[in-house]
Amino acid sequence: MDLLSSIKNNAKIHCKRIVLPEGTEERTIKAANEVLGEKIAKIILLGNPDKINELAKKHDLKNIGMATIVDPMNHAKKNEYVDLMVELRKSKGLTHSAALKQVEDPLYLGTIMIKNGDADGEVAGAMNATGDVLRPAFQFVKTLPGISVVSGAFIMILKNKQFGNDGILVFADCAVHPNPTDRELAEIAVATSKTTKAIAGFEPRIAMLSFSTKGSAKHEMVDKVVNATRIAKEMDPSLKIDGELQADAAIIEAIGKSKAPGSEIAGKANVLIFPTLEAGNIAYKLVQRLAEAEAIGPVLQGMAAPINDLSRGCSVSDIVNLIAITVNQAAGK
Repeated sequence: MDLLSSIKNNAKIHCKRIVLPEGTEERTIKAANEVLGEKIAKIILLGNPDKINELAKKHDLKNIGMATIVDPMNHAKKNEYVDLMVELRKSKGLTHSAALKQVEDPLYLGTIMIKNGDADGEVAGAMNATGDVLRPAFQFVKTLPGISVVSGAFIMILKNKQFGNDGILVFADCAVHPNPTDRELAEIAVATSKTTKAIAGFEPRIAMLSFSTKGSAKHEMVDKVVNATRIAKEMDPSLKIDGELQADAAIIEAIGKSKAPGSEIAGKANVLIFPTLEAGNIAYKLVQRLAEAEAIGPVLQGMAAPINDLSRGCSVSDIVNLIAITVNQAAGK
């Protein structure tokens, strides 16, 4: 069974409630129909009910009747959500009238539904920019306890099975935070450990990457990785983690034994944490193209509940896959 099939099967077991704020977007409603048919998730569609039902009829989407449809302009919990929003953001000056306007925005409504316990996760971005998707999430759902930074992981599926966990590696951060501090880098490692367990389904062996292995070079950027490794161990003593390691020492056993003798991670890493966003983003794209690897993601991590952002060029199958991943994250939380 390939990883995506495994992710979908695991999602079917848990079948969490996933809210889709872009309920009147064509690819989104088609994906919702497929997800409902396969029982991957319980779907909450946000949008004008007449438009949603019209789209469902137009495209012969027979499963949309199983979705919960919530009209952002008029629903039973509108005032309850407004009161919660004001309570959560009154120190930031949010007024009742401003909250009443915000809650009619599906992206804000989706996040406050999660905060109120009425949904387990969210997938959006097919027709909205990343900043618009994440802004309400940062304001109302916020980050996990002990985590101050959101990051993006990619699950890399290689044809060459000798690397990682039978050809599967997890890369982070490849999507969000340009230049994390040592503390933030440690948080990214801890969050990626959780993502690896919840989605990839294996025990993470984390390599904190640098251009140096165990003191072979001296530089403040190396110091950052060394400090981050120490902080990550303090945050979670159960982590299997080592650094600083060069990429070849992390994934090739003979080189790992030579450059970092005695390390339980060197040569065996299945999770690679990059020191900066530029390094992570360049690396995943090179591996994707040169090794013809499948790159699943970005999977956003560090939020108190899973909220994932789509590319605006996404396909229906991309949305289905990300909904399944979001269910797995919610189940792992």
